[in-house]
Amino acid sequence: MAIITEEEEDQQQLKQPLKETTKSPKAQKPTSSPKPSSKSSESSTSNPFTFWFYFTIGVSLITLVFISLSSLSSQDPKSWFLSLPNSLRQHFAKGRNIKVQPHPNQSPIEVFSIEQGPVASENIVLVHGFGLSSYSFREVLRSLGNKGVHAIAIDLPGNGFSEKSVKVDREGTNGVLGRFWDVYSEIEEKGFFWAFDQLIETGQIPYEEIESRIAQRKVAKPIELGPEEIGKVLGQVIETLGLAPVHLVLHDSALGMTANWILENSKSVRSITLIDTSPKSLGALPLCVLKFPVLREIMFGFSFAHSWLIKSCCSRGFGALDLEAHRVLMKSKDAKAATVGMGKKFNYSFDIAEWGRSDELKGVPVKVLWSGSWSKEWSEEGNRVANALPRATFVTHSGGRWSQEDAADELAESIVQFVSSLPASVRKVEEEPIPEHIQKMFDETEKNGHHNHHHHHHHHGDAGHDHHHDGHVHGHAGYMDAYGLGQGHAW
Repeated sequence: MAIITEEEEDQQQLKQPLKETTKSPKAQKPTSSPKPSSKSSESSTSNPFTFWFYFTIGVSLITLVFISLSSLSSQDPKSWFLSLPNSLRQHFAKGRNIKVQPHPNQSPIEVFSIEQGPVASENIVLVHGFGLSSYSFREVLRSLGNKGVHAIAIDLPGNGFSEKSVKVDREGTNGVLGRFWDVYSEIEEKGFFWAFDQLIETGQIPYEEIESRIAQRKVAKPIELGPEEIGKVLGQVIETLGLAPVHLVLHDSALGMTANWILENSKSVRSITLIDTSPKSLGALPLCVLKFPVLREIMFGFSFAHSWLIKSCCSRGFGALDLEAHRVLMKSKDAKAATVGMGKKFNYSFDIAEWGRSDELKGVPVKVLWSGSWSKEWSEEGNRVANALPRATFVTHSGGRWSQEDAADELAESIVQFVSSLPASVRKVEEEPIPEHIQKMFDETEKNGHHNHHHHHHHHGDAGHDHHHDGHVHGHAGYMDAYGLGQGHAW
């Protein structure tokens, strides 16, 4: 009502000078500077509100676009897991998580691992490359286990079922873009109409309040590990599971990520099998697809686009269900960002010839398994890798660059033949120190055992000796119970 009244008054004021000018022509001469019109005064007073109004509209629209794009690939963990194909959920149910700590100043993260085959045999550890996971090696694991070896596959951090992000303190933002991003984050968290409410109540965006709240907030940052951190992860998994010495099977880009760790821990490595791993490339999956948000959403958001990408670059033997499983894993929150982060930290200066000639690898047998049917250029690259490793055995296979999907049994047979041709591994078993309160129980048991020994020896001769040992075994059973393992636990 106030605006309407104001306009009526302005119209009356405008009519009066018009009447005066018609009555007296002298009044047409300007005697003083004209007053600014009401329209110009309105525009000057409404400019700040108009700016913030359009600013809020713009931020809100961009927020909607980002949310709609991210909704194609990210869900909360529970709903994401429930939406997985049965094959992926079954794979997850067979594995377990292992805590590792790639950075000493950060909290531990969980790495998924899965095992097949008898434990009391040779240990084979499979390490995947960019854009893959342990699920890709499920058939190789099954085949290796059936052939009598103990095979373990892991999901490197940022891949598969391993953790893909860590909570870190939020870094401060400066400038117009920084403030814009802060407002965007606040709108994304609090809802689409929050900014409009702020404008109506205060007439401006509360930047100071937003900055103080965001400064205290921890944000989830995709895990980005380089070769040094990947080596630590591999070493901690091997140590936790007590696998050393191990037969390493490195696929695709895994060699560039673990080469330095192998040199530093060559005594823990019994042999190395390289499957289509080239130091000249990051791997079969082109990382350029993952670097551009729109392109990666198209490639991993639509089944036909993803199928074309994988069959053109990686393997032609993928089935429809396996393709969908791979696409779902790559669509999980932060998976693509973590893969890109690993690619940024890849060891581009890695020289496979120098690595192969190093003194640390002189006693480590190496075998190269290479696709002989993918392309002429790829076959030439395999010969180059074999020539750079003069002590390596070179064998071709019939699969593609991701051969674990279309030649699993062939790979497993070749790996087992290689491992079986080597002398059996000798493991050093380190006993866990017995806690003090458990040791006291042993001492009491031993005391009672000696007493019973003398007593029964006096009356029954050698039967007392057997009773003494029986008491000692029960003492070990108590030690196992104290750790929640119970009696009859198989070591």
